[in-house]
Amino acid sequence: MIELKEIHKSYLLGKIPIPALRGVSLKIEKGEFVAITGPSGSGKSTLLNIIGCLDRADAGSYGLIEHRVDALSDDELASLRNRRLGFVFQMFNLVPRINAQRNVELPLVYAGVSLSDRKRRARELLDRVGLEDRINHSPAQLSGGQQQRVAIARAIVNDPDIVIADEPTGNLDSVAGKEIMELLLRLNAKGTTIVMVTHEAWIARQAQRIVRLRDGMIESSGR
Repeated sequence: MIELKEIHKSYLLGKIPIPALRGVSLKIEKGEFVAITGPSGSGKSTLLNIIGCLDRADAGSYGLIEHRVDALSDDELASLRNRRLGFVFQMFNLVPRINAQRNVELPLVYAGVSLSDRKRRARELLDRVGLEDRINHSPAQLSGGQQQRVAIARAIVNDPDIVIADEPTGNLDSVAGKEIMELLLRLNAKGTTIVMVTHEAWIARQAQRIVRLRDGMIESSGR
């Protein structure tokens, strides 16, 4: 499903290159739930952005499903992200001026799905995450946990192969965080591959495998 080989990535601080990833190699199988952890500055977000095709490596190779990512154009990457990946972010990233249903519909708009099918699918997904009575509420009218549920519904509305989750419980209290993890675990149980960055040990322990980064390298990887 995912195979990275000797991935390197640096960022410039002025004219000085600062390495973020130093030769990371990682394989993730179909249906796995993998948590990526490590201290601040260890390269977690950089690695997740490369896995999610939001950034490119400076060196190394990346195979995603049947694609060699480092050989794709920007337009091909955008199409791959929309068709095969779903994203859940710490800050929810909902559009504030539209309601929950329309937020969930957005990936289907970009995919060219008809209006009637978009509405039907969005309502099905909001019902699946327990928000069938909140479809007409704007993000400002929802709690943090409810907003993250909308974000998860949006992430899976295209039936992606992989869900990329960046600190999905980071802005939530422990009760809401537990509910979001239960949603992700149910999604994984149905076969969706999940790759999640988290700094919370109790969240990471619920994944099937924990990959720990330090100084841009994999320190450990185990179940």
